[in-house]
Amino acid sequence: MEAGCDEVGRGCLAGPVVAAAVVIKEDFPQRLINDSKKLSFRKRIDLDFYIKENVYDYAIAELPVDFIDKHNILNASMRAMHLALDKLNMKPEHILVDGNQFYPYRFVPHQCIVKGDAKFLSIACASILAKNYRDQIMISLHEDFPQFGWNKNMGYATKFHRDALKTHAPTIHHRKSFRLEY
Repeated sequence: MEAGCDEVGRGCLAGPVVAAAVVIKEDFPQRLINDSKKLSFRKRIDLDFYIKENVYDYAIAELPVDFIDKHNILNASMRAMHLALDKLNMKPEHILVDGNQFYPYRFVPHQCIVKGDAKFLSIACASILAKNYRDQIMISLHEDFPQFGWNKNMGYATKFHRDALKTHAPTIHHRKSFRLEY
């Protein structure tokens, strides 16, 4: 059993970091699944249900801004991936991780793959599930803080978001450990 892992929200100014772990079936039917950053919002939403219905197992975990600020974003990202792996019903025998860093997990061998979400289906699936989950959080938070445009920028440092920070105070959802002055 091999689990693919990915996280999303590492470079954002606001919101949680989210990770997903996915164990795909050997005969998983490929249906235009790719790195979540290369798919439209609508396509990712369509694939979300498809992935969840056609994999052996999946799990999603998030860590809030206060954890990120206390432990730094790298440690929060790694911890979120570990929490997602913890939530799997099937315990993986090998872990594929998108990126170039991963903290060992319970003596399970792992492999880091740069741009792994474009190379391995299990990582691509994890990428899509994590991105959709986090996007829904940010869209929901947008209702209370529309001035930051989180329904469009998802908390990333877009010009609109940076300009809004010049005129509005950071919220409880902003990462205080990140440079927020622009």
